[in-house]
Parts: sequence; structure tokens; C-alpha cells
Amino acid sequence: MRIPESKIEEIRSSASIVDIISDYVQLRKRGKNFIGLCPFHSEKTPSFTVSEEKQIFHCFGCHTGGNVFKFLMEYQKISFVEAVQELAEKLGINLEYNEEIGTEKQSEQELLYEINTTVARYFSDNLLKSDRGETARKYFENRKIKIQTMRSFGLGFALSGRDDLVNFLNEKKIDIERSLNLGLISSYEDGRLYDKFSGRIIFPIFSPNGRVVAFAGRVLETEKKAAKYLNSPESLIYIKGRILYGLSHAKDEIRKLDKAIIVEGYMDLISLFQNGIKNIVAVSGTALTDEQVQLLSRYTKNVVLLFDADTAGIKASMRSIEILLKRDMDIKIASVPAGEDPDSFLNKYGKERFDEIILGSQNFLEYQSAYYESLGMFKEPAKMAEAIRELVKPVALISDELKRTLLIKTIASNFNLREKLLENELLRALAEQDKFKGREIARKDINQKVNEKSIAKTEIKSDLISDSNLINEREIIELLFMGDEKSIKRIFENIQIEDFELEIHRSLAKIVYDSFSKNDELSAGALLDKIAEAEEQNYLMEIISDKYSVSNRWEEVSDSITHNKLSEKYLSDVLRKKRIDILNKMIADNTKKIESSQDENEILQLMRNEVELKNERTSLLKTGI
Repeated sequence: MRIPESKIEEIRSSASIVDIISDYVQLRKRGKNFIGLCPFHSEKTPSFTVSEEKQIFHCFGCHTGGNVFKFLMEYQKISFVEAVQELAEKLGINLEYNEEIGTEKQSEQELLYEINTTVARYFSDNLLKSDRGETARKYFENRKIKIQTMRSFGLGFALSGRDDLVNFLNEKKIDIERSLNLGLISSYEDGRLYDKFSGRIIFPIFSPNGRVVAFAGRVLETEKKAAKYLNSPESLIYIKGRILYGLSHAKDEIRKLDKAIIVEGYMDLISLFQNGIKNIVAVSGTALTDEQVQLLSRYTKNVVLLFDADTAGIKASMRSIEILLKRDMDIKIASVPAGEDPDSFLNKYGKERFDEIILGSQNFLEYQSAYYESLGMFKEPAKMAEAIRELVKPVALISDELKRTLLIKTIASNFNLREKLLENELLRALAEQDKFKGREIARKDINQKVNEKSIAKTEIKSDLISDSNLINEREIIELLFMGDEKSIKRIFENIQIEDFELEIHRSLAKIVYDSFSKNDELSAGALLDKIAEAEEQNYLMEIISDKYSVSNRWEEVSDSITHNKLSEKYLSDVLRKKRIDILNKMIADNTKKIESSQDENEILQLMRNEVELKNERTSLLKTGI
């Protein structure tokens, strides 16, 4: 199934890119455009610009840019189809799907999603319908997981044979190479295939939009030799640190309650969800990452950490606090009694007692203070000073100055210390933070510049284009992507696609020409979707983004710049320059042919051609196009 191009176009043209991005980034108007702090890298001065007119965004700091679909894909770490689905839902547009695959090639991402979906159904059927799944069903029954919950979370079972899934894939004619890349199967040294998750209960891992991106397999209690959990490798559709288990089920409840509970394990989450605690996600097999927090911050800024009370759980909580504070999240920490995990506690004591634990959760200062006290760090001055410094460090991660001040007052009051003393410690911690950020930004900038230079050098070396011709061609590409139909028509009346010296310019010009010929929409936002290569998209964004839009003078120059670029004179000058360059090359080529020819009649015709070419050049120099 695929979404028709006409429906994608309807969704894109119905969306205001400014309205959509404003849900995630605080924007303010600057001239014709809007600016804000880039959500894709750390910065203090806005370099992120959004154009309502062109329906595009671009950051001059990290060079991320594109149309409204690209923004959702980058911000939420989702596929193009998921971005279309999300935007359609937001705009209240009913999606239609074509059943036929048609002649258009499916994207690699969609093929991988389809494989995972088919295999997830296979695992689920093994658990719920197969006699060989009885042991796995008993496991879940003993954990008090209901059949309906098993269905809701797509729980499954990988049969114990070494090639059951391999046979299923062959029977369904599913691509073996892609299945290997997804980690569903593996191969011996002699090339024989075997099932990767054999004999394990299966937890499908979903994207925020509910598509199966990966699997986790857990050995049954009777299996002692193998690793307890086995996870899918990272792939085109799955990056471990960007996924929160259960988010697709929990996101509506998280929005409704404006609070998320974070747990460690799959079974913790499933058990709590079954018992009516639905605003819950799990990190599952990885320490909490910055990207996971960024994802969660779309739904709430309020988080309760609920990890096990053992040493590993405490360390995980302490690490998570710093990452959450960097994203300005309000954090509380809840703990179940030692020896329990959230699942076992809930099953023993019930939901009411569990709710009391959540209500009694501590803020991060209380939690960390209690932890340092349990280590005996407040019994002697040297260790106490070390502990207090450790309490101040996370405060420095908070961007809200008022919050920082109040927390410093709390620490000072708790330990009967002068605020000024702690303010000095805070300043030291802030200085360290700034140093670290500076190093990170510098490193990213260097990498970006190296990449840009290497791309530019490769491109220009291979095509041997002069600087003036490069600038001229870029001006023409910019005009093509400004969406003015009259200008586009004039350009293609005077210039052929093969006249562009750079391959990347030929490719971009062809996209506009094809859309123009079909009477498709010609806005930059619409044309961007037709550019398959990320390198080409990034290159185009550098050309068509308004470099003055983040300047204080933008309001003064914006209208005149846009007007000038669309003026008859500007267009005529740009085209004249390109036509003269084309004619110069034709004249030079013609002269070489005259010099090498031995045929008098051919030489005579070539000389006539040269006169015509030179006359055309003279006319252009005098009158223009």
C-alpha cells in the first residue's frame, strides 16, 4: 500500500510550515520570515529560519533544512510515510492508500517495515495459536499478562526450531538479504541460515507512530545458558537510542496527564499499562539518551523516573537526571522497596499502593541528597563538601535562571550554608558547562566545514567549472526554485538541462523541468520531496535559503531582495550571462573543428556557423535576452 502523490500534495499544501514548526520551536517574525533557536543543535543565537512563502526551513548553523515533512522526519526521527500520516492526522485529512504497488519503486524503509510487520504477525500467531507456543503462553499467564494485553503489545514467540522462521520467510517470498540486515535470521560460516530469536518470547518494538522497527527476544526461565535478552541490530528503520518502548501506546495519555513515568523493562511497562497506568515508557536495554528525552519532550516536560532500587537502578537514575535537566524537564524520582521491581510490586500490593509511591516521589535534589547520605558522605567534612558540589553540578544544567536560584536557596537551607558560597560553586559549574559546549560546537563546526569543503572540491574538480560560472548557475537554480512560473518558462526557453556544467545542477534543473512539464506545484517545499539524494537537498537549501533572514537588517532588505531576484532585469542579466558562456564554448568548439577539418565545404559551413554564433553573442551583449 502507498499514499497517492495527489494526497501527499494535498496534505503539504494544506499545512502552514510556520504553524507546524511553532509546535516544537519558539519562532518570532523577522521581516518576511520567522527565526528561532535550532532544535537540531545547541546554540544561543538564532540561526534557524522558516519561510512561509517558500514553505521551507533552514539552519545556517548545522545546515539542516527542507520542507514540512523533512522537519517532522528529522525532529521525531520518523520515516517519510510516518511524517505524512502524522501531518494528515493533525490537519484532519483522511488518508487514502493505493493497494497496487505500481511501477514506482517502494522505498527501502517501507520494504523493511513490511518485513517486520509480517514477521511480527508470525511471532504473534506462534504465541496465541500454535501448540508449540504453550510454554510461552504459560510464562505470560504466570506473569498475569492477559490475552488482550498480549495482542495490544503484539507479544509473540519464536519457535524453538533452528529454521522455522527461515522456512516462513522463504514460503512468503520475503527478501532474505533484508531479513539478515534486520537481524531476524543469521548465517553459519558455511552459508546455512538459522533463526536468530529461536525459543524466545518476543517483544516487538514500535516507532512513535506504531510501526514495528525492531524486536527484543527474552529466553524463557527454563533456558539458562543463553543471554537473557537479544535485541535487533540497528538498521535503516531502528536506532536504539532514539526509541522509547511503549511510546506509541502511551503518548495520548502522557499528553492528557502532562506527565510520563519512565521504567527500565518491557515487562514493567506492560504490567503497569495493563493495570491502568498508561502514561508510561521504558528505556529497555539502554541508558536514557538525549534523543529519547528530546522525543519525550514533545508530549510533556514532567517526568517520574521509576527504576529498580538496586545499585544499577540508582546509577541509571543519577545518569538520567542530568540528561533530563539539559532538556529543561521537571524531574521526580520514585522508588519501589529493595528486592522489588515495578511489576512485582504492583502484582503483590495492587494499584492503590503503587499510586502512593508515584505521589510520594522526590525531586531530584531530595533523591540525590538521600543517596549521598546512604553512602555516608555527610558524616565528615571532606566528603560532605564533595557531595554538595555534586548536588550543585546538575543545577548548572538548568537553563531557567529563576529555577537555578531557587534550587541554590534550597541546598543552602538544607545544609545551613551561605547562598553566596553556593553561588560561587554554581558559577564554576556553569563555566565548565560553557567550556564543554564550546568544545562540542567547535568540533561540530570543524567537521561540518571539512565535509562541505570535501563535497565542494569533489564536485568542482570533476566538472572543472570557474567560480563565475558556478555563481551564475547557482543563481539560475535559485530562480528555478522560487516557484515563479513565468521565470521558469523563460529559463527553459533559453537554457537546456545539459547546458549546466555541474551534474548536481543538471539533476536539480531536471526536477523543476519535469514538474513544470506536468503542471505540478512549483513551490520549493513541493519540489524538495522530489529530490531523492540528501546531499542534493542540503546543497539546494544552501542556495535558496535567505542568508539575511537572521540579521537585524532583514526587515530593511528582505522585500527588495526578493523583488530584485524576480525582476525582469535580474532574470535577463542572469540568463544573458549563461547564454554568452554557452555561446563562447560553442564558438571555441567550432574553431577547433575548423582547424582540424580537411574538407573545404565543411570548413566553409563551420565559418558560417561561427559568424552566426558571434552575431548572436554581440546581440546579447547589446540588448540582453
